[in-house]
Amino acid sequence: MAPAPWLKAAWTSGAGAKVVSTRWPNFAARKLVLAEKCLVRLDIDFATRKIAVRLTQTKIIDQDGDNFKTKTNSTFRNYELDFTVGVEFEEFTKGLDNRTVKTLITWEGDVLVCVQKGEKENRGWRQWVEGDKLHLELTCGDQVCHQVFKKK
Repeated sequence: MAPAPWLKAAWTSGAGAKVVSTRWPNFAARKLVLAEKCLVRLDIDFATRKIAVRLTQTKIIDQDGDNFKTKTNSTFRNYELDFTVGVEFEEFTKGLDNRTVKTLITWEGDVLVCVQKGEKENRGWRQWVEGDKLHLELTCGDQVCHQVFKKK
C-alpha cells in the first residue's frame, strides 16, 4: 500500500513521486531519560550521551520516488543517509556508534520502517508524518526513543 502524501511534500512510494526537499527542525524529544537509555544500549560513552540528548537537530529529507537523501544536522555532529526503499545496503553509522550494519528500509502503510542487522539486537527506526510533524521512533533492544520534528 502506498503511503499518504505529506502535506505539500510528496511522501509517496514509486518512481512517479515528485522530487521534494523538506526541512524538519527538532520540536520535542519525549522523555530524555528514554533517549539516553537508547544511547546506553548502543554503548555510547557518558559525555557523548549527555551532549546528544540535549541537541537540537534538523532533518533535511530529499525524496525522488523511492530514493531518499537524508541529513540530520546539529551543532555537534551531522549524519547523512542515502537509501532506496526496499533495497538492503551496508551502513556505517559514523559519528553515532561507529558500527557497520545491514540496513533495510521499507514501507508499512504510511510509515518508513528501518531494520538494522548487526551486533545489536532489535535495532532500527520508524518514521512517519502527522500534520506538520515528523515522528522518529528509534529502537535498540528493549529501549525506544520518540523524537518529534516540526516542518519548517
